[in-house]
Amino acid sequence: MEDSVVAERLRAAGVKVTRGRVRVLGLLQAAPQPLSHNEIEAALDEGIDRVTLYRILDSFVACGLVLKAVDPRGIFRFSASGTQREHSGHVHFRCTGCGGVFCLKAEPPPPPKLPRGFRLAEVAYDVRGVCARCAART
Repeated sequence: MEDSVVAERLRAAGVKVTRGRVRVLGLLQAAPQPLSHNEIEAALDEGIDRVTLYRILDSFVACGLVLKAVDPRGIFRFSASGTQREHSGHVHFRCTGCGGVFCLKAEPPPPPKLPRGFRLAEVAYDVRGVCARCAART
């Protein structure tokens, strides 16, 4: 995604535009799956120290630009919030070996019928197991 588009998204969210913030949000918007802090840090090579990256991610989560979720191994993973809508119509496979999250071409089952007076806020379906890469190592 172009830096100018990313910068406009930051401005619209009320976030100061800096080179580091543009790089981080651009990376998350282009990522095919949620990324951990270490994966983001490695992809950026250099230029943003660990603490600054944590602060950037926390500020993005606070203003709604980025979603933060814990994977099966307890590692926080981050995804651009716009991509979450793209992920609501299918099931995810979460690898218990590497912590990777993979989109499956499968529609989630319909939500359960709730008792009277209950209101559904969110439904998330995950399938857990070992991905092909981790399975090949064993």
